[in-house]
Amino acid sequence: MEVHWLEQNEADVPKENAWFSANEIALLNGMRFAKRRDSWRLGRWTAKRALASYLNLPAHPDVLLRIEIRPAPSGAPEGFLANKPAVATISLSHGGGRAICAVAPAGFELGCDLEVIEPRGEAFLSDYFTAEEQALVTRAPVTDRARLVTLLWSGKESALKALHTGLRLDTRSVIVSPDDASFDLNGWSRLQVRYIDGRIFHGWWQHIDNIMRTVVANSPPDSPIPLKIPVYFSERASVCT
Repeated sequence: MEVHWLEQNEADVPKENAWFSANEIALLNGMRFAKRRDSWRLGRWTAKRALASYLNLPAHPDVLLRIEIRPAPSGAPEGFLANKPAVATISLSHGGGRAICAVAPAGFELGCDLEVIEPRGEAFLSDYFTAEEQALVTRAPVTDRARLVTLLWSGKESALKALHTGLRLDTRSVIVSPDDASFDLNGWSRLQVRYIDGRIFHGWWQHIDNIMRTVVANSPPDSPIPLKIPVYFSERASVCT
């Protein structure tokens, strides 16, 4: 199965809002805090651009405003095109001024996550990790523990998104097993997440600079494929390519 992905940062988001629908403008105007608005705009921009590229649509505000990202009853994001469900499954994550969106064919369970690598204390491990995962961290060199803990946490986040539960479910109900042995040409390595009901999610993780990324699905995906993003034409442009 092919999974595509796109990452954007705050500098990529246009200042104007011509690419938002009327419903989205109303939601945006209801947000009191600038940090929350900026994060929401970044997430929606990334998801809309990812869906447009995946569906081979041009990068123009008239197209992007027809794409909406709406929450399912579970809270998981769903893409809509012209008020109809898009023929795709998406997952979205943002943090540290960046956002990532994974896109796969409709009907699959998909989750992605992006985390800034930072030290976490022993209480974090005991509260959120299984005994098996804690033992894995304990065996790792001290200098590598922050990376490994972030990788395990990110894998959990991705799996819980694929399950459409998020952090409402005990994080110890999913057990992450990363593979450190091999990487593809884009720096992705395999991981597996076991859910307590017996289901297994397959996926990939990538560590570049201080950012950890994970993507999982209920069907073993190929290495994540970066989406090609055409130049965005602002509302002042009359043509697009």
